[in-house]
Amino acid sequence: MSPIRDDSLPLPVGRALEKLGRDISFARRRRQMPQAMLAERIGVSVMTVRRMEAGSPNIALQTVARALHVFGELERLKQLLDSSEDSIGLALMDEKLPQRVRLPKAHKDSGAL
Repeated sequence: MSPIRDDSLPLPVGRALEKLGRDISFARRRRQMPQAMLAERIGVSVMTVRRMEAGSPNIALQTVARALHVFGELERLKQLLDSSEDSIGLALMDEKLPQRVRLPKAHKDSGAL
């Protein structure tokens, strides 16, 4: 099936969606699963499966997630933007760490000795 073009998408985004669609198609075919069977298992029409495999940007994320679940690959979706693996975000946070950490001063009427 030919890729679905959307001129409003940045080129890298469109290419990533097309690759994801091809990968879903390969996963389905490697499992000897017709499009109709995948459609039934994820609760969508065959046309939706065709559009997903073509890399359409108009496919709901839950549809892709359901397909990944059928293929036993849902864990990969859960790891996409794992905050503990976000090296840029962690580096930006580290830049803002204070040089020193001090305990707050006790107030006279706080009851502290």
